[in-house]
Amino acid sequence: MKLFNGKKVANKILKELAEEIKKAKIKPCLAVILVGEDEASKLYIKLKKEAGKKIGIEVQEHRFNVQAPEEEITSYIERLNNDSDINGIIVQLPLPAILNTDKIIDAIDPKKDVDGFHRENRKLLEKGREAILPVLPLVVLTALDSAKKLMVGKNVLALVNSDIFGQTLKIILTREGFTVDYLVRNTCVLFGAEKELRTADILISVCGCPNMIKGESIKEGVILIDAGVTRYHDGKVVGDVDQQSVAGKASFLAPVPGGLGPLTVALLLKNVYLAAKK
Repeated sequence: MKLFNGKKVANKILKELAEEIKKAKIKPCLAVILVGEDEASKLYIKLKKEAGKKIGIEVQEHRFNVQAPEEEITSYIERLNNDSDINGIIVQLPLPAILNTDKIIDAIDPKKDVDGFHRENRKLLEKGREAILPVLPLVVLTALDSAKKLMVGKNVLALVNSDIFGQTLKIILTREGFTVDYLVRNTCVLFGAEKELRTADILISVCGCPNMIKGESIKEGVILIDAGVTRYHDGKVVGDVDQQSVAGKASFLAPVPGGLGPLTVALLLKNVYLAAKK
């Protein structure tokens, strides 16, 4: 089973970004909205801050209580939209279930939507027009490009924790010639998805359910893209894929940690830099 080294690819991107930012003499700034105390989300933000500091991009964290009303969050985003020092805004997903994810993301100015999930940017992508490229689907494509020689089919199944991400991923991968189905999983139980798992040539999991994907659940030679992260109190980070269990069956794995995570941060910061240039 081949393992994808996302850290190596990310380091190359970050090195180039640092040089470009220094040359352009600009100070890009990213604002991150965090609602609640999700441990994986806090880890993602920590990694963004650390990488941003190294290359000259400021990453601001704006926290809200898990019970914060939508109006409070959208009003705050509007303030960030009008702040000329802020070049990019993202909402760290997933949001608490009580909140309307589409409504909150749509409050972001599309020009500052560096995650690429805004409704207007998705519409542009669907029409094949120029738009901010959504980061996580772009990262998935990068990993799949590394697995190209092992690819025996383009039937994709994505297990996601957000419908908005599922929609965006489907748009991007369909444009690249893949056939994509996605299932929104609100629990860590695979019941009802067994048939789809066993027929998928490529399986993407973004659920945050530790070791949910086992060897007995997947097709021989499948390409696995693990984008689910669970962080335990002792600092240990675990993905959705049970790496030991799938090792003798899968042909390729983008693992957790060290797979998509570093690359996601690098490409997000690249979008912030591009927004700042504009």
